[in-house]
Amino acid sequence: MQSYAEGFELLQAKQEEFDLDLTAIARTWQHGSVVRSWLLDLAVRALEEDPGLESLAAYVDDSGEGRWTVNESVEMAVPTPAITAALYQRFRSRQEEPFGARLLAALRNQFGGHAVREAGSQ
Repeated sequence: MQSYAEGFELLQAKQEEFDLDLTAIARTWQHGSVVRSWLLDLAVRALEEDPGLESLAAYVDDSGEGRWTVNESVEMAVPTPAITAALYQRFRSRQEEPFGARLLAALRNQFGGHAVREAGSQ
């Protein structure tokens, strides 16, 4: 799911430049593509219902399977980096203005003069 989300986000970022129809792209991938799957079918359905996904907040809940898997992977010393990153991305989606990201911006500004934005500006 995380890989689909990231891939479609990249395509969406180029949507205006290349006049991409994400729904049509997803439909194409449903037939004869290496990325076809039931999850892709669900993505097509979601994009058909709301092509820009404007009706949804960028909040992703978790039902526990990812937590269990990550906990077990630590206990068994079996690396699961993609699942762990996906779980952490769900946690990040629940934060409106995470302190860690603000501190990172401050540190980059302090050591390299990198641009920062004032709180509340987009």
